[in-house]
Amino acid sequence: MDVLAQSWLDQQCKLIQGVTSGVLMLGVPENGSFSPVACWPEGITTSPTLLAIARTAMEKQQGVVTSMPDNSVTPQRQLDTIGYPLIINDQLIGIVALEIDSLPEASRRSVTQLLRLGSVWLEMLIDQHTTTDNQNLITVLELVALSLEHDRFQVAATALATELAMRMECNRASIGFLHGERIHIQAMSHSARIDTRSNLVKDIAAAMEEAIDQDTAIAYPVNQDKSVHITRAHEELVRQHGNGAICSIPLVDNGAMIGALTLERSGEQPFDIQTIELFKQIGVLVGPALELKRRDDRWLISKAGESLRSMLAKLLGPRHIVMKLVTAATVALVGFMAVVDGQHRVTADASLEGQIQRAVVAPIDGYINNSDIRAGDIVHSGQLMGELDDKDLKLEYEKLTSEKNQYIREHRSALAGHERAEASILSAKIDQASAQLRLVEEQLERLHIVSPFDGVVVSGDLSQSLGSPVERGDVLFEVAPLDAYRLVLKVNENDIREIDIGQTGKLRLSGMPGETLPLSIGKITPVSEAGEGSNFFRVEARLESELAQLRPGMEGVAKVEIGERKLIWIWTHKMIDWLRLWSWSWWP
Repeated sequence: MDVLAQSWLDQQCKLIQGVTSGVLMLGVPENGSFSPVACWPEGITTSPTLLAIARTAMEKQQGVVTSMPDNSVTPQRQLDTIGYPLIINDQLIGIVALEIDSLPEASRRSVTQLLRLGSVWLEMLIDQHTTTDNQNLITVLELVALSLEHDRFQVAATALATELAMRMECNRASIGFLHGERIHIQAMSHSARIDTRSNLVKDIAAAMEEAIDQDTAIAYPVNQDKSVHITRAHEELVRQHGNGAICSIPLVDNGAMIGALTLERSGEQPFDIQTIELFKQIGVLVGPALELKRRDDRWLISKAGESLRSMLAKLLGPRHIVMKLVTAATVALVGFMAVVDGQHRVTADASLEGQIQRAVVAPIDGYINNSDIRAGDIVHSGQLMGELDDKDLKLEYEKLTSEKNQYIREHRSALAGHERAEASILSAKIDQASAQLRLVEEQLERLHIVSPFDGVVVSGDLSQSLGSPVERGDVLFEVAPLDAYRLVLKVNENDIREIDIGQTGKLRLSGMPGETLPLSIGKITPVSEAGEGSNFFRVEARLESELAQLRPGMEGVAKVEIGERKLIWIWTHKMIDWLRLWSWSWWP
């Protein structure tokens, strides 16, 4: 727009006789901000007088003419300043201000008419410029969409090269990407396969490398921008393969050169500056899109190799201080762990059990009469824990007592009558009744459920079951001693090979996380049980010291000391064992 505005102002000042200076101001109608974009003669400083008349014309939105003497020359001459608003589609888009020799009123109207006609011409130029920009933008966006349309890189690159050749009226379009320091041609228009050994492909690659080395777009024959570029490879491509006009555009992604785009035409249609600028815009947007597809379309090993090379470049090259410090610290830590020994421990969930555990069962069939003891209570030897209902047994006792007394009286009568046989029978019945009475007496005594020793009730609560029936042998309570415990460890099958009888370790219980209790392994059971997705072996251990706060059923974590190992082995042996098993399971 600056070039367009300067060209328009030059033509207007040349058409109007007597113009000494001029300025064209353009801006955004919505916010009313206007600034000078062109001056005449080109390069001079805009005078405050012209700026003032331009502001007046902008405020009034109509032509303004003022007269003033010119003090810069002798003898003095009279100058007119003319400000004229440029209105297109009922919108103020700019103001032109001219400084001109004093004119009569009729001449002033002629100048105003010329400016009015010039605004129509400027409108046509702006519309043409805007239309061209919109068409270029649509072209660029359609090409970007085409490059993103296909999933595979090779298909997308070939389709893009073919579409470029057709839209830009080129004989051939080629796309190449850098591999190391050399260009590899990836796609050519109207070509499904590329022979990398052909001279044509080698010459196109050389032209691309020439543009990449100079980090600029190169057109041959040289355009009129007066820039000096080395075009030897382009000349050779023209000489060997006949197309008279060639343009190569470097492709950039994230500030780094990734490849180039080369287009070839006949000599009768060289590449102008506007076309080269359009190619640059296409390359800026299409290059990163194709690079993304190229990266995603590689083999996994290629991606890993490039990631490794990129990381090494950051580590060995400049900058990236934080990454270098982290890497150095990691290497130092690994080296330290590889040479320093540490105590290897096997960790396992642990639970506390009584060394012996006594079940208190129902002595006979009956009903619960009373009980004040529940799990967790401390009991002493012989302490009453509960009672069963004795009504039925007492009735049975009275019945047997009556029968016994009756047998005694009958026995005495038989003796008095010298009936020896009857006396013997009655004597046996008396003994039988006596034995049944002793049994009932024993059952009555057993109705009082007492603790077998001093300890803690591990399980059982009859206070919520008063009056409920129980059968002989039903477990009513479980009692464990307070001074004898054993520790049960659940050792994972991956670590059981490290455990041996006599090894020592430490225990921390959830209820006492601040206390550490020493332990020693006493027994390893050869039977495993499944749980939590793994197999565990039951290992029994002894506590070397006991606390008064210990209770059966407490749980915690135990660590069994195995021996000295390298720190790196301690941290990685489980993963290595898993990898060994996994690889062996898949090995033929």
